[in-house]
Amino acid sequence: MTSTPPFTSTPALATTPAGSAASATTPEPTSEPARRPSTFAALRIRNYRLYFGGQVVSNTGTWISRIAQDWLVLQLTGSPLAVGITTALQFAPMAFFGLWGGLIADRYSKRRLLMITQVVMAVLATVLAVLALTGAVQVWHVYAVALGIGLVTVVDNPARQTFVNEMVPRDLVRNAVSLNVGNFQMARLVGPAVAGVLISAVGVGLAFAVNAVTFVAVFCALAAIRSRDLVPSAVAPRGRGQVREALRYAVAEPRVRWPIVLIFFVGTFGFNWPIILSAYTQQEFGGQAQVYGWLNTALAVGSLAGALLAARTTSSRLWVQFAAALGVGLLILAMGLAPGIAVFVVLLVATGVVSIMFNSLNNSTVQLATDPVLRGRVMSIYMLVFMGGIPVGSLIIGAVTDAFGPAVSQTISGVIIVVAALASGVIAMRQAGLRPHLDLHRESGHLMTITPVDERVRAA
Repeated sequence: MTSTPPFTSTPALATTPAGSAASATTPEPTSEPARRPSTFAALRIRNYRLYFGGQVVSNTGTWISRIAQDWLVLQLTGSPLAVGITTALQFAPMAFFGLWGGLIADRYSKRRLLMITQVVMAVLATVLAVLALTGAVQVWHVYAVALGIGLVTVVDNPARQTFVNEMVPRDLVRNAVSLNVGNFQMARLVGPAVAGVLISAVGVGLAFAVNAVTFVAVFCALAAIRSRDLVPSAVAPRGRGQVREALRYAVAEPRVRWPIVLIFFVGTFGFNWPIILSAYTQQEFGGQAQVYGWLNTALAVGSLAGALLAARTTSSRLWVQFAAALGVGLLILAMGLAPGIAVFVVLLVATGVVSIMFNSLNNSTVQLATDPVLRGRVMSIYMLVFMGGIPVGSLIIGAVTDAFGPAVSQTISGVIIVVAALASGVIAMRQAGLRPHLDLHRESGHLMTITPVDERVRAA
């Protein structure tokens, strides 16, 4: 029996139905360079280097604010569910308006859109800082600011996700996307620790003020980018049915469809860290702000390592995404069963590595598989499913955590992700005409091979 290469983006997986929207526009070739790029290859590009530097500062401020926000809500309400509501309000707008945000990103200059969104976010951060510093803040103020940030993110996210394609050549897109993720995780490494110190020393108000100032760095970086060095994406013409066109494309193209399915389950049930870590801190590990900061830092260490590993990866094989999703589920399940803080922290680091590798590879695979004219809308679908699922997960996990504790909610989340990854992988292989075959005699040197269905029939 002859085995086929392991579950790659083969023609069987890439074929789209005739007459569908996807067949009307053919994506750019997705062949990867034979030689792995260096970890920081995209930073050789001046425009990307400027953008990356601005994001380092701004993302650090974002993490400082995020930790302060979660802690403030806990102080005001004492409820992990309230933290979940805050998270839900921040991500819910993507579920309702995300597709139209992607359409805006496809129609207008991504650089200008990003400059506008940074200004609006800076204003919202300033409002929250003033309320906290004056002692007038109430929980509904935090809810309102979270909702405002969510509305801005509807446009900011697809514009930011796809802007990388205008700054770097195609063969460095996967590397740049991974470095963007690493940038965010590097900020997570620093931000929570700084937030813990600020909250303990002077309170949450100054933390929000620091975040407001950091948006200036991104605005200045965007202003300094040389327009002549950019390669603008194709602009989507005005017309009817453009959102439906992107939806049809995402459903028809397997290299887009399955990453979106996986990110829904992993994002909804695996990325509820504000709820989980704050609840573990309060209910299991002593209730100190510094401990909450340390747990977030441990997660960031693993996440940064995962992003740097992903930056050197060139594979677009779908089985890697399924395996990574399965790994995330198993690690989260193990965290729910951890006997103490030492084991919990080790598993937290490992979960950070695997989850960010999964997220980075998923993101770049979708971008590279998508026609440039549709990229903003398709990425908005991706982010809609990812960020739109988080409010659902936040409410469910927040309620379960309130009722049964964080360990039970982590165990349930891990089981759901494991089952979803295994079931999706099996369905994807069947749709591609592939079947796994267990070789107990190991005559081929492999315990399991994957073969086309018709070949299995001939062999029989």
